[in-house]
Amino acid sequence: MSSFIDILVVGSVAFDSVETPFGKVEEVLGGSAIYFSVAASFFSSVGMVAVVGDDFPSLYLEFLKEKNIDIRGLKKVKGNTFRWKGKYGFDLNEAFTLDTKLNVFQDFHPEIPEEYRNAEYVFLANIDPELQLRVLEQVKKPKLVALDTMNFWIEGKPDKLKEAVSRANIFIINEGEARELAQEPNLVKAAKKIISMGPKTLIVKRGEYGALMFHEDSVFAAPAYPLEFIYDPTGAGDSFAGGFMGYLANTHNADNGIIRQAIIFGSVMASFNVEDFSLNRMKYLTYPEIEGRFKEFRRLCTFEDIT
Repeated sequence: MSSFIDILVVGSVAFDSVETPFGKVEEVLGGSAIYFSVAASFFSSVGMVAVVGDDFPSLYLEFLKEKNIDIRGLKKVKGNTFRWKGKYGFDLNEAFTLDTKLNVFQDFHPEIPEEYRNAEYVFLANIDPELQLRVLEQVKKPKLVALDTMNFWIEGKPDKLKEAVSRANIFIINEGEARELAQEPNLVKAAKKIISMGPKTLIVKRGEYGALMFHEDSVFAAPAYPLEFIYDPTGAGDSFAGGFMGYLANTHNADNGIIRQAIIFGSVMASFNVEDFSLNRMKYLTYPEIEGRFKEFRRLCTFEDIT
């Protein structure tokens, strides 16, 4: 494997137990770094920094290698891997956490391998903003930094989070969290407040309603792909981020038009992810399928101007 990677991702690796109205799974592969890396790997080379316990099976390591994901930054330590247990009702936009065991993730202090420090694209998944800042101190001169977060950090470490956000080029957040961070119920006003914190681009994930992108003076709305079968929304946001960042790194371009294309590719990856539990759909996904659904998205959004 080449020592060079396009994208550095720092996040979690977990065993998930998930129940939805359409099924139930126990102790399956999950975590933000996993979903992101698998989605991004269809477009660019990815190096993952995360931690797992000594209970993490070699079978999963082989799966990551098969996807050409560089795992030299995946640290294996004594103890148990992070566990998350959740349940979804028929409103698949909201997960109810039933149990969380941080295990080895509780003492996670990301150390970026020398081979990863020149990565041009950096994605800081939903982790403690202090750790996100520590990563930014270790990388050299990334072309683009994107960052995700959650309400836990908005409420628990708002100052550190705002410092991390100020150092990101792109901030990815869900709709409720955007309103909470900005203390503003109107989403457009909330977006303006968040962009004033530093990032050039804000992407607001809206679950089954798609995504909104605020970039300079423009707004772009992407729908969610209309699916007949949705089994498990776990990891959809990270799969979106993976497709989005993977495409940007592949094009080496972050112009407004390319960002819009990247959002559609992110939406494409999220739409495939939710078609099965865990990474089951991604295991046999092909690039022609991705490209085909991108074109379907384009047809979905195209309409004629009035005459």
